[in-house]
This record gives sequence, structure tokens and C-alpha cells, in this order.
Amino acid sequence: MSNENELLASVSDVSTESEFFSPIPAGYKKGKTRYCFVLGTVMSGLGKGILSSCLALLMQNKGLKIAPIKLEGYLNIDSGTLNPFRHGEVFVLDDGMECDMDLGTYERMLNQNLSGANFATSGQIFRAVLDKERHGDYLGRDVQMIPHVTGEVKLKLRKLAMQTDADIVFVEIGGTVGDLENAYYIEAMRELAYEEGPKSCCFIALTYILEPKVLGEQKSKAAQLGIKQIMRCGVQPDIIACRASNPVNIKARQKISIYSNVPVERVISMPDSSSIYMIPAMLKDCGLDFEVARLLNIEDRISLRNERKQWLKWCDFTDKIGQEKHEITIGITGKYTSVRDSYASIINALEHSGIVLGCKVKIKWIETTNITDKTAAEHLSDVDGIIVPGGFGTRGAEGKIACVKYVRENNIPYLGICFGFQMAVIEFARNVCGLKNANSTEIEPDCTQPVINILPEQKKIEGLGGNMRLGGRDIEIKPQTFTHKLFNKSEMVRMRFRHRYEVDPKYIEQLEEAGMLFSGKAPEHPIMQILEIPKHPFFIGTQAHPCLTSRPLKTQPMFVGLVAAAMRKHYPNENMPDCIEAVRKVCNRND
Repeated sequence: MSNENELLASVSDVSTESEFFSPIPAGYKKGKTRYCFVLGTVMSGLGKGILSSCLALLMQNKGLKIAPIKLEGYLNIDSGTLNPFRHGEVFVLDDGMECDMDLGTYERMLNQNLSGANFATSGQIFRAVLDKERHGDYLGRDVQMIPHVTGEVKLKLRKLAMQTDADIVFVEIGGTVGDLENAYYIEAMRELAYEEGPKSCCFIALTYILEPKVLGEQKSKAAQLGIKQIMRCGVQPDIIACRASNPVNIKARQKISIYSNVPVERVISMPDSSSIYMIPAMLKDCGLDFEVARLLNIEDRISLRNERKQWLKWCDFTDKIGQEKHEITIGITGKYTSVRDSYASIINALEHSGIVLGCKVKIKWIETTNITDKTAAEHLSDVDGIIVPGGFGTRGAEGKIACVKYVRENNIPYLGICFGFQMAVIEFARNVCGLKNANSTEIEPDCTQPVINILPEQKKIEGLGGNMRLGGRDIEIKPQTFTHKLFNKSEMVRMRFRHRYEVDPKYIEQLEEAGMLFSGKAPEHPIMQILEIPKHPFFIGTQAHPCLTSRPLKTQPMFVGLVAAAMRKHYPNENMPDCIEAVRKVCNRND
């Protein structure tokens, strides 16, 4: 047996006789999949997910199969109970996994539907280890961080490689190298690189170059110390990406090169960009994609023809950035407006739609806590459309209802998402149907006219997060409706959900008789999922979160329709296409 086969046999051995403990899935072929690890230094929030997803896009364009995964250090099983103020929005995958917002970045960049296999937390890893310990899977060994916990991490990565048949698995480790909870992740990556062998793995460190205004020069010492921390973990970075407000000068890059043993041509500058969608071109100009292909010895799998074709499509989109001829303002009424990451998917969906329609979309953030019917006009007088986004709890709900009333009565384009759908139903029930006590039992548990309620089948499910409708679901579209036209006359569409409360079926007939039309529902169930007001220029609400599936090269019809309707409102004397025409032109092209 060769040395390589001996090593593979030893790391597969989970007996009590061997110190090599690295469980490998049956059928796993060493060397087929390469691994690219992205780590952060200095501070979090620099854009590891953006760097990783943009580089992954470039490699995917070369005809390679890509599988991303985000490793989070916190002990939560998923991101579902995290406060948006602390961690940004919760991104929901099609299979119902509630995860980090970086998964949204990967889906948008790679135009892929990801799953729970692409996301892991320390809570998931530790639970899997403890379940195995209770089941006796460790054959009486004392269970330790090394090799058992690190072995579980490696097992998850290798399973993902097999499930997706990936050429490259991109592994992003959340936080920074200095975080205590990330130490075992980094150790697992070191072990994986050792076990997989030379040319199997590539380590990329994202760091930050300080540029204090009082000094007027770039300082790399913090970056040097951060890189040193990675090297102390036994990891030698192959590439270092330097984030900064301005392009990083050659002196700073040379200093980092000297202290890190990384050639200066692989110490690249990543200055701030006006749009994340311009970053792939920035990385391509640095030759980073070919450096990664060379480091991973994977050049023979590249299709240059596919790369040219896909890059032309991407450039067709990005060439429009900054060339917009029109400008509109969309108000977003929410309770987390002080933290923009709370609405990352909505911001991206608006950007996608604005770019393809040649319109710059400005966002006006509107905190609704103190808005009333009397003050709504002063907050909304300068907007061309509004979005009432998802949310939980009672704070700001009455302000949102006041905003819905104002835009409905004044023909301002409206898109209600999840909670915004529910607020539109309550407002219509109160002010059109005459149900003055209409409310949601989430806001007022004992209300006498609960037009929004938890349905009986939802009440049977126990536990916070457990009784939520989560993930992708089909929506049956009513023919000849505005929504039907918006989705190119499709009779079934799929969107993602994250909610507990529904329209109570006993009020549906009364609402529709008064002029509200439920144009989308759950197949075979009286669960209303899309509403519209036919006599309004653009008034749509959905119980789903359409922003979660909007992508640069596949824009979401509801957002394109909203932006197009807002353009017609802002420029009444110009020959703007109506929203159906705009959606047909843009979204059909995407298809």
C-alpha cells in the first residue's frame, strides 16, 4: 500500500487503537474536491462573505461546481432567534433553514438555492458530537475537542463535497481568528489541509488596513498582528485580501508580505466599492481567480468558453450600475431601521430592480413607532412608493397601519411583505370593511375581530420557532388577476415564508366583497398568501418574503413592478412603461 493510501486508511480509522480520528463518508474520493478557506482578522464585518461569494462566482464561471458553507461560532442551532439589531437579517433557505445573511449573498452571487448543508453553527456541531457520544459511536473513548469535535467539522465539509459533487467547497468562518469560539474551526481546517494533501486547500485571510485621518497614511500593523494570529494556529495564508477605504498602497502590501511569507502579488487591495456587484471585476483584475486555480492545481477543469459566456452576462448587468437616468425614493417602514443589515435582502432586491430598469433607487428609512393617521402624510409626502417589511411584535404596528392607509388612499405604490401583508389586511378591514376592532392576535391577543390569527394547525406545533411556516412553498395564482400578469401568467409560483399568523378564513369573503382580492393562496388550503387591490395603481401584499429569491441576473417580479410603478408616479409626464410591461421585459429576459 502506498503512503497516500496508508494515510487515508489511518484517518478513516475511528477505533480506539489509532490517534487518527477523522470520519470520512463512504464513497468519498480524496482529491476530487478542493477546499478554499476564508478567515477574517482585525475585526468582523469586513465582508468575508462578499469576498468568498465573489471569488466563488469567478470560479463557477469557469465551469467549476461550487458549494459554499458558512461556519458560525455561536451555540444557537440556527439563526432564527437572533435579534436583527445584533446580527442582521435572518435569511431563510428553501428547505426552511434559518441562517446567516451571508447565505443570501452566496445565493444571489451564485444564483443557487442552498440548503441546511451549507450552514453550520457550533450548536449544530456540538449537538451532533454529544448525540454520537450518547449513542456509543466513539467506542468508549474520552470525547475531546481534538479529534472528535474537529472531526465532526471535517465530516460536514466532506459530506457537502459529496452531496454537491463540488470541484471547490468555499468555507467561510464567521467572526475573526481571535474569537475563542473559532479556534476549533481553524484547527479543523488545518487538519483537513494536512489530510487532503498538497494542492488540496487554499487559505485566504481578509484583513483591514487602518488609515487614520490625523496621520494621513495607511497603517498595516493591526493587519500584521492579525495575520500572525492565523500563523500561530498552524495555518499559512496563501492569499491576503486587504480591505480599506482607499486602494492599499504598495508599501503597506509589501510590509504584510514580509511578515506573512505571502508573495506581494498575492497580497491584494480591496477598497470600498459603490456596489458589491462590482467586486468580482475587482478580483478578476487582480488575477485572483487564476491564482486560486493554480494553488489548487485545478486548471485542467476550467472551461474558458463557459467563462467568456458567463462573464458577458455578468458584465451586461454591472455595466448598467452608475448609468441610471432616473431616480426614485422608496420608503421602508420598519422597527430595525437603525441597522441596515436587518433589511439586506430588501435593499439588494431594490438594487437589482433599479439597475435593470435604469433607475437609482434611494431608500428613506421610516421608523413607525410614533406615526399616526395625522402625521403619516409628513413622513410619506416625498416617497414614490413604500415597503412595509416583515417583523415580529407590537412596537410600531399602528404606525405601519397608518402608513398603509395613507398610500392606499393616495394611490402610492405599495408592497407589503409578511407583516406588511398582515397590516394591509388589518387596515382594509378597519377602514373599508368597517371592522373597527380588527387586529392581529399577535398584537392584541384578546381582540374581538381577529382578521389575522394563528390557524389551528399552527397552534398544535410547540416551541419558539417551531410553530412557524418556514421555507419555500408553492403559491397557487388566481387567473386573470394583476398578480397572474405580474408572474407572466404562471398559475403556480414558489416563494419563501417565515411567519406564524395568517388571514382568518372567516373574514376572507367580507374582505373580498369590499374590494380586496386574494390572488394567491396555498394549494388545497384556505391560506391566503398574496393580496392585491385591483383599482389601485400598485398595491400588493404577500405573506412570503419575495426579496429572498431576488438575484442580479434573475430579478423578482414584485420588486420590479414596485420600482416601475414608482417611476410612473415620479415621472408622470414621461413615457414610462407600466409595471406589467416592465416586468415582462426584464423578467422574461432573466428567464
